[in-house]
Amino acid sequence: MIRICVSGSRGKMGSRIIALAREDRDIEVAGAFDIDGDPEQSIGKCDCLIDFTAPKATVEHCAICERHKKAMVIGTTGLSEADTARIRQASRVIPLVLSPNMSIGVNLLFKLVRDAARTLGAPYRVSIREAHHVHKKDAPSGTAKELARVIRETRDDRDIPIQSIREDEIVGDHTVFFESPYDTLQLVHSAKTRDIFALGALTAAKYISRKKAGLYSMKDVLGL
Repeated sequence: MIRICVSGSRGKMGSRIIALAREDRDIEVAGAFDIDGDPEQSIGKCDCLIDFTAPKATVEHCAICERHKKAMVIGTTGLSEADTARIRQASRVIPLVLSPNMSIGVNLLFKLVRDAARTLGAPYRVSIREAHHVHKKDAPSGTAKELARVIRETRDDRDIPIQSIREDEIVGDHTVFFESPYDTLQLVHSAKTRDIFALGALTAAKYISRKKAGLYSMKDVLGL
């Protein structure tokens, strides 16, 4: 049994993580807190903290996990280089999963995009389009940035245009276009509900709670 704690427990993501965790026989919700709660006390009761909050709060919660030697799953986006550096530092002491997108489908998309970029090569121009709800603060999305990074890692392409759309209550759509003078290949992922991120986070919590200190990704969690 993995004992989890959920930060941002009254938020859209936090509430869904808690609801789905309570349906999982392998997970116990040992703690939960929101902006007005006591993170230190709640984190102390768990094996792993799941955090989908805001960069400043995430870094603060990471420091608490480090003090208490608790594993952590981070799905927060909009982290700065300094935030990421602090998380990397904490991973020397505790096991951490850090991912811009916890969806199993999106992480498979990363692999498919990598394979397509390698196979298609330079004749194909690449662009990315992402769409999210109007409440999302960061743009481009962390997932779009990761898609661009995966492509750059595979081929020498520094100029990858990213179009960001913020409309209505779109959960999350990502499309990668590979265009040549002769054809177009599109790789698309569309999230129907936030539950896909919540389920991915719970999968990550089960994985990371049994690992040694280090920084892990959903690629590690899923064995991709």
